[in-house]
Amino acid sequence: MRHNMENQTFLALYKGKGTICNAIVRWWTGSIYSHCEIVVNGICYSSSRMDGGVRCKKIDLNSGRWDVLKIEADVKDRVIAVYEVTKGNKYNWFGIFGAQVLNWRYRKQNKFFCSEWCAHALGLPYPQTFAPHTLLAIIGYLNDDKYF
Repeated sequence: MRHNMENQTFLALYKGKGTICNAIVRWWTGSIYSHCEIVVNGICYSSSRMDGGVRCKKIDLNSGRWDVLKIEADVKDRVIAVYEVTKGNKYNWFGIFGAQVLNWRYRKQNKFFCSEWCAHALGLPYPQTFAPHTLLAIIGYLNDDKYF
């Protein structure tokens, strides 16, 4: 399904095969998703293991490897502002292990894994506790209840 990305914000979730790291994330979380992005006006923002950390780039979200959910709240300015402050920050290898495997709540301020960065950019509390599929669940909930 093609999406009009202009003047809208989306959560994009990667469900493609990817690498062994993607497979481990899917297995550990029990989800079909292994990565997520916030899409603002067709540009994807996240922290990527493959790209070394926080970055923005154009991604073909119509490849069949992504599910895309519109974010009803007007968060475009916030996402871009958080990106400007965090761009170039490194990928949070320790954090993804600590938060997702060991259930630690400690958060390193200048490193992010994908769902942690996306939750942080959206202003959600305890961003290190989110995995791609839990971020999808909360955005779906907030969209339906117009709670945002």
